[in-house]
Amino acid sequence: MKLLGAASAARRSETKGLEALDLLATMVAVVGPNGDCLFANTQLESVIGQSRRNLVKRPLHEWLREPAAMREAIDAVARNEFSTRRFEGALRRAGVGHAEPLPVHIIVSQTERIGGRILIEMIEIEQQTRQEREERVMGQAEVTKELIRNLAHEIKNPLGGIRGAAQLLALDLPSPELTEYTQVIIHEADRLQTLVDRLLAPHRKPHMVGDVNIHEVCERVRSLVLVEHPRGLKVVRDYDASIPEFRGDREQLIQAVLNIVQNAAQALSERIEQGDATITLRTRIARQVTIGKQRYRLALELHIQDNGPGVPEHLRERIFYPLVSGRDGGSGLGLTLAQTFVQQHQGTIECDSEPGRTVFKIVIPLP
Repeated sequence: MKLLGAASAARRSETKGLEALDLLATMVAVVGPNGDCLFANTQLESVIGQSRRNLVKRPLHEWLREPAAMREAIDAVARNEFSTRRFEGALRRAGVGHAEPLPVHIIVSQTERIGGRILIEMIEIEQQTRQEREERVMGQAEVTKELIRNLAHEIKNPLGGIRGAAQLLALDLPSPELTEYTQVIIHEADRLQTLVDRLLAPHRKPHMVGDVNIHEVCERVRSLVLVEHPRGLKVVRDYDASIPEFRGDREQLIQAVLNIVQNAAQALSERIEQGDATITLRTRIARQVTIGKQRYRLALELHIQDNGPGVPEHLRERIFYPLVSGRDGGSGLGLTLAQTFVQQHQGTIECDSEPGRTVFKIVIPLP
């Protein structure tokens, strides 16, 4: 018993201070110079499908389809030939349903903070690509919003002067026919003012004052759309009733979902006439989700799916950009506002589209 206790104490000493690695969204392990695993974080346990107890004291490279690259990298870093080695590999996983290894990007490095031991980080290649795409989209959105905000202010300032001058001019004009022209100026100035207000709306802070039930949001949107399209359109509910409430701005989320559903209904116009249009609102719980390099234990997934013609291919990369619209007369602001409102809830929104099936997926972290 004393020997077992001493061995357990030694393992605890080796891994002391490494618990913070459990908070990372990527797979991380700490190995000795011989490649034996000394510590595996929670994400690595989850992906491989083995407990930490089964992973430690075994060579980590056993879990790779081609272990030689891992052994060579660990040896090179242990001998201080390199401070860091990077390479691609395929991680084997235990359990049924994981016949195909998981492609990963592997980083092997040595750090003084863990006493000369070797740190190995594995990033799912698909996850890495998704994170890079999210960062690019968020960066582009911030630049675009700042540009639009500045442009809107530049338009708004002279717009009031134009409208005021037209009103004064209307008072001095003797002919009612000439007054009609000033009314056109006033009307168009008001229309531009409405557009400017919509451009500036995303920059107003959300009111995170209450708990939001996502199904109440969906039901509100469903009722609004069905009032507008009482015939020919079916809005299907597919809800997970276990999803908890979360702190948020209910009105913003209603507007975000409504903008997407209204776009879908407009794309389904021909099918609505034929009585064959369907929009599905589907909610699910997602676990261990990474959003913007931060890992969340639980997240809400809302899928808004329609059976319309799909987003034109030339618009798919720009669909969330402001003033980009796939239909005549569209302002191109609906999806931009939806994206902004979702991002203000620390969430993401993305679109997957093909003819006959378009899905907008909203992901929002849960407490």
